[in-house]
Amino acid sequence: MVATPIGNLEDITHRALRILREVTRVAAEDTRRTRRLLEHFGLTAEVVSLHDHNERARVPALMAQLAAGESVAIVTDAGSPGIADPGYPVVRAAVAAGHRVESIPGPSAVIAALQVSGLPTDAFTFVGFLPPKPGSRRNRLQELAERRETIVAFESPHRIERTLADLEVVWQERPIALARELSKIHEQVLRGSAREVREALRADQVRGEMVLVLGGRTRASRGSEA
Repeated sequence: MVATPIGNLEDITHRALRILREVTRVAAEDTRRTRRLLEHFGLTAEVVSLHDHNERARVPALMAQLAAGESVAIVTDAGSPGIADPGYPVVRAAVAAGHRVESIPGPSAVIAALQVSGLPTDAFTFVGFLPPKPGSRRNRLQELAERRETIVAFESPHRIERTLADLEVVWQERPIALARELSKIHEQVLRGSAREVREALRADQVRGEMVLVLGGRTRASRGSEA
C-alpha cells in the first residue's frame, strides 16, 4: 500500500520510489495518472487498473500473482490507498491468504487538513465522503453533530456550496475549516463558522479537492443550539 503525493511531487518518499521500482506490477486507481507519476521519476513498472468498478473482480488474479511469488504495489490517484479509495478488498484477501501486507506511509489529505485546521487533533473521526443526496446528507450531519471529537470529511467542488448551507443549519456557529488544493500552488484553508466559510468561498472560484474539518460538540455549542 504505497502513498503517493496529493499534489506536490516533492512529497513522495525515497522508500515509495524504491518500492515502485522493485515491485512486479503496480495496481492503480487511474492508470494514466499513475503512469505519468512513474514516468516523472523514470520508473517503468507494469501498471494495471484497480478501481471501484473492477476491484473485487481483480482480487483472484492479484492473489494468484502473489502466490506465484510476485509483488504488487497498490496506489490511488493521490494520497494513501484504502482511505476512501480502492485497496481494502485486496488487503483483506491478501491477509486471509497469509501474504505479507506492508504500508509505505506518506501523504494523506485527511491528516494534512486536520493539522492545519486549527481544530482539536487529539481525537477525530474520518467519515469519507458525505452523502450526495440532500436529505441523506442533512441526516448524516445531524448524526455527526452529536459527536464530541473533530470530524473530517471529503466533499466535491460541485456540492460544497450545498453542504456548507446544510452546515449553517446543523453546525450553526461551531467552528469548521475547509482545506482545498492541499500541497498545491493554490492551497487555501478557510476557517470560521459555516456561514463565514461559505461567504469566503463565494469570493473565489470553487476548485480542487476539498476536505472539511468540523469542530466537535462542546458544552458551549450545546448551549448555543438550545
